[in-house]
Amino acid sequence: MILVNTDYITGKELEMLGLVRGSTIRSKNVVKDITQSLKTIVGGELKAYNDMMNEARALATKRMVEDAEKLGADAIVNIRYASAAVMQGAAEVIAYGTAVKFK
Repeated sequence: MILVNTDYITGKELEMLGLVRGSTIRSKNVVKDITQSLKTIVGGELKAYNDMMNEARALATKRMVEDAEKLGADAIVNIRYASAAVMQGAAEVIAYGTAVKFK
């Protein structure tokens, strides 16, 4: 499966199959929330939250690819990501794009 954030793939003629998406809502445990809250006092990278968001993007991407595979897609173009806080310490990440088949 080819994944790109452009609306084309050089050298390929594309047939649009439709919108595909994948999402997840992730949170860290209470202990990590406390340690990350303390980290905000001294500043610096919040590694546990960074890791959480990387894991969430990877899972959302995997689910988007699975959605595209159900349509028989060869690739997903114009991929985008969005995130939103759903509660303190928890975030939703969604990956979406257009599933395409090569002509």
